[in-house]
Amino acid sequence: MMDCTVALDVGTGSTRAAAMSPDGRVLTVAARAYDQIVPAYGWSEQRPADWWAAACGALRDVTAEARAKGWRIQAVAACGQMHGTVLVDAEGRPTREAVPLWNDKRTLDYVRRFESEESLDDWLSMTANPPTPAWPAFKLQWLRDHDPEAWERTTHVLMPKDYVNLCLTGERAMDWTDAACSFLMDAATGRWSARMLDRLGLDGSKLPPIRLPTEILGSVTAGAARATGLPRGTPVLVGGADYPVALLGSGVCRPGMASEVAGTSCIVTLIAERPILDPEISNVGTPEGNWGAFVLLESGGDAARWARRAFHANDLDYAEIVALAESAPPGSDALFFLPYLTGERLGAHRNSRAQFFGLAAGHGLSHLHRAVLEGVGFAVNRHLRVMEEATGTRPEALVASGGGAKADLWLRIKAAIYGRPILIPEEPECGLVGCATLCEVTLGRARDLPEAAARTVRHAREVRPDPAWADRYADMQPVFDRIHQHSQDLYDDLDRLAGGPR
Repeated sequence: MMDCTVALDVGTGSTRAAAMSPDGRVLTVAARAYDQIVPAYGWSEQRPADWWAAACGALRDVTAEARAKGWRIQAVAACGQMHGTVLVDAEGRPTREAVPLWNDKRTLDYVRRFESEESLDDWLSMTANPPTPAWPAFKLQWLRDHDPEAWERTTHVLMPKDYVNLCLTGERAMDWTDAACSFLMDAATGRWSARMLDRLGLDGSKLPPIRLPTEILGSVTAGAARATGLPRGTPVLVGGADYPVALLGSGVCRPGMASEVAGTSCIVTLIAERPILDPEISNVGTPEGNWGAFVLLESGGDAARWARRAFHANDLDYAEIVALAESAPPGSDALFFLPYLTGERLGAHRNSRAQFFGLAAGHGLSHLHRAVLEGVGFAVNRHLRVMEEATGTRPEALVASGGGAKADLWLRIKAAIYGRPILIPEEPECGLVGCATLCEVTLGRARDLPEAAARTVRHAREVRPDPAWADRYADMQPVFDRIHQHSQDLYDDLDRLAGGPR
């Protein structure tokens, strides 16, 4: 009988479950998809019930195969999308049917008011993060003010993977990787900040204990065993947020290493021993105890999905779309795409919009699709330069993970835009590998997470910049930057027009 662990990734587009070998290989994987709910411009929600239903379906598939092949499940670890703010009552039931996600912007006024009333340096040094609508702290203020009945019934605030863990074990906790990006944790102590809670008027008794990702949260209950097929009593780890766990699962777990995680969003990260305090840089705790300084583009893979839906009503598959994009020349004949479909997380204009710039009669669908891929690359490169200026370092390479690491054309485009090689993990499901890596420490098979990652993570290949493409993109990057800068005065006008007669 072979030992395995079960990894669970509660994402924005789907929940994936996998049986994992001790050396980090995916033995079998299953997924269930769900949609985002967009009740108003700038809002984005999902139902926690959908996450649990998807987890149950995916886990039933995985556990059925494990039983058929005689695999022994030793532990379960989950990671999940960040900032999705779940309110649960004393019975563990959500007090709202749908909850705001990481890319929800409804709290923008709360953030602006905070910024107008407070010294950024003071709070930046405490939380290690500038204020942004993504942070659960501001979502909780909005929920308190706009749904007081749900807030009153709430006993605990959880993140998406924490809610699934609650359904599995009946236990409530939040790990430090999620807590570090709540705008409620004191970065120096790793505890909830009484000062910040008082400043925002939030009840700290509703926050769960902060625990380490490798700790055992509890065990699979009888009810969860029936729903998922997992053996009753299987240990369930506290787990972590999807992005830092994917960093671990791509091998990026030591200071000085750099990563690009391309999924629904696109995040560029530098690992450091301490947070980097800068108003345009966010910091997340990493599972091994470092800090990941990062800048996030909210529409990464979402930009490609939007183009497929908008141009083809989802009728073309992604292979056909990539073939179209590949038939256009590098630079898309001077067509630019700014990929800010849901705005920007930081900066003076969080209400940025997407646009094509430079359309001409000679452009066709192939140019449009390639421009979308290139536009994401230009936007991420702009973020990468901000990181390098703040840290004074230039990583020699980036490790790519997430769904974008499977797209060969996109990797070649980004390597040329970034002007440096991109390393590709052998196993693209880095979140799942990261969960398996957590289990290796919890089960006592490794002393620490870097040691575990050395056994579970392998890099399969390196994508080097094409010199001709790199020259073309180096000429285009300053133009992209100027288009972005000169468009900013128009975003407030677009907001006013969007609120006008329909």
